[in-house]
Amino acid sequence: MNQIQQVPETTSSSYKDQIVSIEKIRSQYANTWKGINSEYAARMRLQNRFTTGLEIAKYTADIMRQDMQAYDLDSANYTQSLGCWHGFTAQQLAMSVKKHRGTMSKSYIYLSGWMVAALRSKFGPLPDQSMHEKTSVPALIQEIYLFLKQADARELRHIFVELDDARERGENTDNIIQRIDQFETHVVPIIADIDAGFGNEEATYLLAKQMIEAGACAIQIENQVSDAKQCGHQDGKVTVPHEDFLSKINAIRYAFLELGVENGIIVARTDSLGASLTQKIPVSKEKGDLASQYNDFLQTEAINDLSELKENDITIHQNGELVKPVRLDNGLYAFRDGTGFDRVVLDCVTSLNHGADLLWIETEKPNVSQIAEMVDAVKKYVPDAKLVYNNSPSFNWTLAFREQVYADWNAAGKDLSAYPDPQTSPKGLMSVDFDHSELAQEADKLVQEFQKDASREAGIFHHLITLPTYHETALGTDILSEGYFGSLGMLAYVRDVQRQEIRREMSSVKHQDLAGSNIGDDHKAYFSGENALLAGGKENTMNQF
Repeated sequence: MNQIQQVPETTSSSYKDQIVSIEKIRSQYANTWKGINSEYAARMRLQNRFTTGLEIAKYTADIMRQDMQAYDLDSANYTQSLGCWHGFTAQQLAMSVKKHRGTMSKSYIYLSGWMVAALRSKFGPLPDQSMHEKTSVPALIQEIYLFLKQADARELRHIFVELDDARERGENTDNIIQRIDQFETHVVPIIADIDAGFGNEEATYLLAKQMIEAGACAIQIENQVSDAKQCGHQDGKVTVPHEDFLSKINAIRYAFLELGVENGIIVARTDSLGASLTQKIPVSKEKGDLASQYNDFLQTEAINDLSELKENDITIHQNGELVKPVRLDNGLYAFRDGTGFDRVVLDCVTSLNHGADLLWIETEKPNVSQIAEMVDAVKKYVPDAKLVYNNSPSFNWTLAFREQVYADWNAAGKDLSAYPDPQTSPKGLMSVDFDHSELAQEADKLVQEFQKDASREAGIFHHLITLPTYHETALGTDILSEGYFGSLGMLAYVRDVQRQEIRREMSSVKHQDLAGSNIGDDHKAYFSGENALLAGGKENTMNQF
């Protein structure tokens, strides 16, 4: 058989131009391609706009870069994401955002290493310690984009049905075709967590390539020791010297460049605020270099007499003195108390000056003033520094902001006799008794405005919640199970799930359509014509909705 001649695409990607383009190809084989309909092929092409993960990575990297520029002009242009542990949750997020906001603009997906470990590992549920298979991360990226692309295909399919129906009625179809031409994809940027790199810099590079090839345009990496990685909100975190971390930033950048994603984004995360340990004492080659600055934060003991040293003690010469770094029984070295802030600033400035694009500072609480203080210190050296911030479920947001309001009111001399003192009753303000109090309402206002306030005052470009769909799934299942296995029986599902889906006009109520049954019917009709065995006939119970 002769090779198909490649007909150049027209410069326009309009619906009609796609049909013309495919018709030119089909016409070359008019005698043998009689069963091929150019408009159907054009529809399938539009329903599968992105054919590779690299196409997605390049497309979404451009989006993020544009959003970063928009934020630099106006902090109100911050971006947001929610962490998703399955392609379906990401799909529902995107479909809901587009339905309620009318656009996907400035809405991303976050891929959390914590949720991969807890929910997607073949070992079963694991703690956030980089114990899961590294390949499960790119696999989830690929899965998410498959589901987002299917959301495109489904929504476009509904518009195609409208187009066919309008034609049958002899109506003008210009507006419908315009909707096809202006269709906004559900494919949005993913910020993907590579933890501490899963090994040395070569391991980081190899995994980064797989993540990018799956579609990731932004990779987040943290400065913890890879084989001692801990969740950022737990104790026992161990950081690496700057040289080690920068080698991994370089590895990710090389991976982006090798694959042609020149706009790829690197998010450099520092855990130094809560990390008190290091595994290595780096070698300083000249006074004031990065190794020297890192070592200056070590907790040390001055050695005045060599006889003070014990067998196998280690000493370094530091600032004109012989000192012994404090070493734990496990061989790790301790940092001086109170150095976390300065270590964070040095980490951030160093990362930005060596190729990182965005920062992530892991904090112990969601306090705008605390975050702003650190970011302002970084901006003295890098004025356009921008932050990705974890609006973490590990924070007790209710308690944190009620305590913050209590402290503010106390400083202002306001009467607080109606409220328990957090110092003597640590969780007293959590009581449901205070939910409608003036203090609780003020705290809720601060929570509601947190993203706006923090983006304006603390340089936060991107707000994300790492584990929301983990908690939402747990809560929804608990509520449904309580009723269904309890006194409500089937009413628990009908009233609290299905009826809500119907009234909120959710696509999931027609689960056959959402899962692709109607798209499959279309394809069967394209391929087999009138001989196609279709599932969407009058007996299909989805017609009840």
